[in-house]
Amino acid sequence: MTRLIVLFFGVGLMRPAPGTWGSLAALILGMGIVHWMGFWALALATALATVLGLWACDVELAGRPGEDPGEFVIDEVAGQWLALLFPAAGFTFAPAAAASVAAHGGWLPWPAWVFPLALFRLFDIWKPGPVGRADRRGDAMGVMLDDLWAGLLAGGATVILAALYHIPLLFLKP
Repeated sequence: MTRLIVLFFGVGLMRPAPGTWGSLAALILGMGIVHWMGFWALALATALATVLGLWACDVELAGRPGEDPGEFVIDEVAGQWLALLFPAAGFTFAPAAAASVAAHGGWLPWPAWVFPLALFRLFDIWKPGPVGRADRRGDAMGVMLDDLWAGLLAGGATVILAALYHIPLLFLKP
């Protein structure tokens, strides 16, 4: 069971770039969760992926210190969902944004889902600051934690970019 979890039910075996495939699978599934079950279901799924991922990585990496196998993508799933929580929260709890989601048939509109994906992959590959420190831990917690930091940074950067985009629109309203 732990092997299925760390591979995210086989997604981690896709080539090339299993981390990107894991992020894409997480984005698609996360969008579906938000669409059909809402923000709180995605928050719960993120917490569950984090806890189960930490446990499964700990079991799978027992006796293999310092390893972070590329096929382990549950960390990408947890981090990508964390990044997606930021726009999902905005579109859930802000009335004007919720109207935009309603106008798009209940789906997060473009580019609300593109930036969390692109920024998450950027921070996961680049590993700035706390992402790199977590990655260098060399244990199961580090495997999960670097992607959670990348997700947190990506979510925050998504909010900042959305604010910068919308500031000029405030001045264009009659």
